Amino acid sequence: MVTLSKTIFKAYDIRGIIDKTLDAGVALQIGAAFGRAALAKGEKKVVIGRDGRLSGPSLIKALAEGLQSSGVDVIDLGVVATPMVYFGTNVLGAASGIMVTGSHNPPDYNGFKMVLAGEAIHGEAITGLYESILAHDGSSAATPGAYSTHDIREQYLQRIIGDVKIARPIKIAVDCGNGVAGAFAGDLYRGMGCEVIELFCEVDGNFPNHHPDPAHPENLQDLIRCLQETDAEIGLAFDGDGDRLGLVTKDGQIIFPDRQMMLFAADVLSRNPGAEILYDVKCTRHLAPYIEKAGGKPLMYKTGHSLVKAKLKETGSPLGGEMSGHIFFKDRWYGFDDGLYAGARMLEILTKENDPSALLNALPQSDSTPELHLHLKEGENFALMDKLRADAKFPGNERIITIDGLRVEYADGFGLARSSNTTPVIVMRFEAETPAALERIQGQFRDVILAAKPDAELPF
Repeated sequence: MVTLSKTIFKAYDIRGIIDKTLDAGVALQIGAAFGRAALAKGEKKVVIGRDGRLSGPSLIKALAEGLQSSGVDVIDLGVVATPMVYFGTNVLGAASGIMVTGSHNPPDYNGFKMVLAGEAIHGEAITGLYESILAHDGSSAATPGAYSTHDIREQYLQRIIGDVKIARPIKIAVDCGNGVAGAFAGDLYRGMGCEVIELFCEVDGNFPNHHPDPAHPENLQDLIRCLQETDAEIGLAFDGDGDRLGLVTKDGQIIFPDRQMMLFAADVLSRNPGAEILYDVKCTRHLAPYIEKAGGKPLMYKTGHSLVKAKLKETGSPLGGEMSGHIFFKDRWYGFDDGLYAGARMLEILTKENDPSALLNALPQSDSTPELHLHLKEGENFALMDKLRADAKFPGNERIITIDGLRVEYADGFGLARSSNTTPVIVMRFEAETPAALERIQGQFRDVILAAKPDAELPF
């Protein structure tokens, strides 16, 4: 038996290591606590699903038992992508849902992404579940909730195929990294009229080919090779649970999500002129002017899929996106992050062009780094960020943005340092017009970080 540990209750979800911090016993307690929270909001039903991880079956079984013990009814969707659980909470008359997923973490991880009464829960709502478990007397509801299964596959696929139309036939390559998106991606894009080459679409929780995380270039090399060797025009890649999209051009260029957002924003603004478009602090500084030129209002916000979802709801914005690949369409969709749907919308835009790769490669770009990580001890990341915010001095008249960490905007680039909310890491990203400017901006960040923590082992 694993003892319940507060460490698995993260900022946006619950995540642990199987048989070390997470097992069926813990899942049972989380289910019961979530069920009580749902009932407190007048919710009587909860939708659940799981990805292809090996620990999924035992966790979802225990989760369902926990939910039923609290008195809520469970609708089990079986093996689905995370967005299909979110979709279920919009169409099945149940506004709460839990997805059992380890997302893009290694095979021995698993966890829970949760929607409570239509809201993606984060922060205190998640630690509240932990406190609820500790405070609970162990009793169950007089009448346990019912359990039913539901196959949502066709309804989900048809909802997208019925709405998103490609302008011409196109051949694409799709790499699912043996994650759960592989069970749906081929059928979705074929249903839209694409010819599809499938890479690693067999769902396998061992992830035998490469890690299912398109944010890292090394995981896109198979897709790049496939585009070189075949007549596919474009490549789509998905993370382990299907809520994030990766995109690769015919000539092997990776189009990161902050550049994908330029095309999505222009498309959405053509129907919603003047609307606010949301994006996180990690995104390129070329995105805001692009949104303005397309007639929209750019709004930079904190990183974190649950936080962006909440802000989207608050502002009524038709589109939001994160550098990590979470794209949220409220325009023609429900406002949740969905990699499969974002892929469909991207194909709708790209098939209007004879040469989709040329359109993508022409999007504004600077020299930039991927995400860089400064590894620290548990808790040190927040203390170091507080110190930097209080003491860091940057020469010149840069604009300093502090909505999430420190983003320093220069005339010719930007630097960002922010605390990860899930691991003891400071996440950094740099972008500049020239390699020399990139060097200079990184140098300034190096100076202020080493002044605050002389023994820091910097990744640049």
